[in-house]
Amino acid sequence: MINPAHLDLFRAVIRHGGMTRAAQTLGVGQPHVSRAIAQLEADLGFPLFVRGHGSAVPTQEGEAFAHEVAQTFAGLDHLHHAARRIRERGTGSLRIACQPSLASRLLPRALRRLDAECPGLRVSVHVPSPDTIWSWAASAQCDLGLARPRSGYAAVAAEPFLTLAAVCALPRRHALARKRVVTAQDLAGLPLISAGAGSVQPSVEAAFAKAGVTPRFGMMAEYTAARCGLVAQGLGIAIVDPVPARELTGLPITLRPFRPEAPIETVLLRPAGRPTSRLAERLIVHLKAERDALVRA
Repeated sequence: MINPAHLDLFRAVIRHGGMTRAAQTLGVGQPHVSRAIAQLEADLGFPLFVRGHGSAVPTQEGEAFAHEVAQTFAGLDHLHHAARRIRERGTGSLRIACQPSLASRLLPRALRRLDAECPGLRVSVHVPSPDTIWSWAASAQCDLGLARPRSGYAAVAAEPFLTLAAVCALPRRHALARKRVVTAQDLAGLPLISAGAGSVQPSVEAAFAKAGVTPRFGMMAEYTAARCGLVAQGLGIAIVDPVPARELTGLPITLRPFRPEAPIETVLLRPAGRPTSRLAERLIVHLKAERDALVRA
């Protein structure tokens, strides 16, 4: 069995060109170095150095062994670097499932912050349906999820992330665009564009019910951009998520607060029963910072 301490001294003698200089550099006695090298030679069964006049010239066997030792320690250095990287960043990869409304700006900005902090990220971003995001979080197929609330999913750790009030999207020249706030009563009898089941629609319909108004939904489009596109063509009015709607600056539409409020909720999901990686924890910090900036704006 080779003593690792003897290997360290062997490397020092090779590096400094002699046992005396190696001992001086390490702050140990030269006899200690000589004994360690002699024991290492005995363990190996061949001489490592030709000794004389205070120098130590490697034998051919010593040079060959020094090459192998250098490769071994290079591997150990790699392990030290890998351990530090894992300690600081976790595994270095993230899989994120995000709803469309936060996938184009809030999430990318948070990832930019994380990349500046931990260069060389390996990240995959997916934008599936809310039920798929919940399913992935339950089965640990994603590290983090941002989705609308759902019930009936076990093995998911969910926490409130963002709640915003829906806004009314109107054609820019619509008569209601002159109002500062659009109410459910204002929209009675007017053609409306539905979001479809499972999105913001239940909250919107609850707001109309609270106001005692029966909405006249005609067309339906799943995503905010599609609904706002229909609004821009004068095909109806839509109650939409303000985050993606405000990004559609090229459309001739106007956004107004809607009353009674129709809250749009987003929850942050993690697989339950397993620790969150350091990298995912850092991303959560940046997501919340971007969320707070969004709310202030």
